Amino acid sequence: MTEWVLSVEGTDTGRDIAIGLVLISAFLHAIFGALQKGRYDPVTMRGAVDFFFVCLALPVALIFLPWPEPELWPVLAGVFLVHSLYKILQARAYELGAFTVVYPVVRGTGPLLTVLVAGVLFAEVYSPRQWLGVLVLSLSILALAWVNVRDVTLARSTLLAALSYAVATGAMVAAYTVYDAWGIRIAENPAVFLAWFFVVDGLLFPVLAWRRRQLQLSPPDLLPLLCRGLFGAVIAMASFAAVMLATRIGKVGMAAALRETSVVFGALIGWWLLGERVGPVRGALICLVAVGAVLVI
Repeated sequence: MTEWVLSVEGTDTGRDIAIGLVLISAFLHAIFGALQKGRYDPVTMRGAVDFFFVCLALPVALIFLPWPEPELWPVLAGVFLVHSLYKILQARAYELGAFTVVYPVVRGTGPLLTVLVAGVLFAEVYSPRQWLGVLVLSLSILALAWVNVRDVTLARSTLLAALSYAVATGAMVAAYTVYDAWGIRIAENPAVFLAWFFVVDGLLFPVLAWRRRQLQLSPPDLLPLLCRGLFGAVIAMASFAAVMLATRIGKVGMAAALRETSVVFGALIGWWLLGERVGPVRGALICLVAVGAVLVI
């Protein structure tokens, strides 16, 4: 993998591959988002997913890949801290507010901040058209959140707190996107970084979920939860791996912006598979998200 990555990064071919990887990641992320809706509380669902992160990644890391170079261990420790904080904030936002409100705020805040930070840290330069695309994409997603705020009837009393946590989660999306991109860029073997990334990323929430389970009067049945967690882990691992490889061979900011087309895929999944109503206003905003993505490319 290392030789292939080195041969395409910074080239037009690498840019095209990165775009394809991010769009695949966005589609998978939309499936993962739909999977998390409603059935289990956010901590329990995330704990089941992260449990399988470790179960699937650790054997690969130990048996099939070389040991990480010493300088990579502090980077992986940072992965644990950054992603743990992100997931704690996200779980709290989902507990306090409706998914349809929280999710667009998180996804709309992240890309704009990522482009700004990546421009400083990685010296990435964007054309006026691409900046317009990022703004159109981010503002359209945030407008979608506003439309959903207007219509939502659940959890109105905790809406302000939920939005605050959602904005903080969006900032952490930007933080982990830039941090992960830095980590995979300094890794000698990207596959080693990816495998150990999933191991350390999956350590905390299974513990939190198990502790929550001990306190529940009627905990959910384990078998359906674990089946859902396994499916979610496979989807999430593929999505994260795709976008992180894209940030290695392409621009970090572009990858962050294009990944938010998951909102478009999510709306299509909700309409086609879940029978959710989109409506003309939401439909127009979702189309604007797609327009912004085209401009970013």
